[in-house]
Amino acid sequence: MANQAGEVLVAVTGGIAAYKVCQLVSRMAQADIGVSVMMTRAAREFVGPATFAALSGRPVASESFDPHWPLGPHIELTRGIDLMVVAPASADFLGKAAHGLADDLVSTAYLARTCPILVAPAMNHQMWSQAAVQRNVARLRDDGVLFAEPAEGWQACREQGSGRMAEPDELLTMIQRLLSASR
Repeated sequence: MANQAGEVLVAVTGGIAAYKVCQLVSRMAQADIGVSVMMTRAAREFVGPATFAALSGRPVASESFDPHWPLGPHIELTRGIDLMVVAPASADFLGKAAHGLADDLVSTAYLARTCPILVAPAMNHQMWSQAAVQRNVARLRDDGVLFAEPAEGWQACREQGSGRMAEPDELLTMIQRLLSASR
């Protein structure tokens, strides 16, 4: 299933910003980037797997044990990819990744991947500014994780602050740059 521009695994975690990832996946497919999607349980509360399946043209993984992927989606979907993108990246995901915990599909795929990873955090500004979250971000940066910095602005919690996920066009530009650099 290799596409000319590259293969990307998009991991969607829980957060209202998941709706922005629909636009990102659509634009990636239009740019001839092969895109597979996996979702956490919390992500499915915001956007359904059918949406991502229609936009990517591929089945969506949402459980750790799925007959579509006999070896496990965390193994099969990370093989042969050029980049993994976690968007939105919740505080929960950042904590699990920083500490090597793997108790769901996305955190397990994070540990199984061998390619670069781009993380696009999204959360309430008070969560984003917490010392624990910033420690996890620092640890992940030290581990070589690439970040699409969250923006300042209006948030779903009806407050202003830093923590908005990067916009889909900004993420697409970063993804294309990373794919070009890897070829």
